[in-house]
Amino acid sequence: MKITFRILLVACIAVLGYLCVKSIMDPIKFEQEKTKRESAIIRRLINIRKAQIEYRNMNGQYTASFDTLIDFVKNGKLKVVLKEGVLSDMQLADGLTDAKVMKMSEKERIAKGLENFRRDTTLVSVRDSLFGAGYTVDSMRFVPGTRTQFEMASAELPTASGLTVKVFEAKTTYDVYLGDLDRQEVINLKDRAKKLEKFAGLQVGSINEANNNAGNWE
Repeated sequence: MKITFRILLVACIAVLGYLCVKSIMDPIKFEQEKTKRESAIIRRLINIRKAQIEYRNMNGQYTASFDTLIDFVKNGKLKVVLKEGVLSDMQLADGLTDAKVMKMSEKERIAKGLENFRRDTTLVSVRDSLFGAGYTVDSMRFVPGTRTQFEMASAELPTASGLTVKVFEAKTTYDVYLGDLDRQEVINLKDRAKKLEKFAGLQVGSINEANNNAGNWE
């Protein structure tokens, strides 16, 4: 009986020790995996923001469509001015501008010491300019690690002056990118976000307020 009791006692101690270690390690592992996944998602949300800002610069508004945004990044062109030579402070003070210099004859430029002054406009790919030639544009719509699309929307908000401001948002929830992890940990995150009146996930921009396209992680 004594031997059996000792074996049971040792087994109980081992089980309790395991449960104790597990209760400490599980939240740590969850947080590590959460941080890893959110880092990838934040990078993609930042890329969506870059594309949206350039889209608005060229079209005057944001888009709620990933098809439209991806087509713009794939096929859109940006005007880039290649500059050679600069105007001195004295020349600027005399009223010279890039446009005025470009209208001068070669003789006039030489007289002012601007014979090497050049301003050439060229067209470059939106993708190459924003992300580099190797960027996989089609992946932009998907939450990293899933086949779920980000939620994206655009809107116009009224201002106190009577004008409107154009806004957009792109977001994804904890359930989408953490749903396969510890259920209770995810519930805790969602409860915390609800109490703080924050979005339960990651989001860039907002269609409810003009926040300068900030991310909720910033």
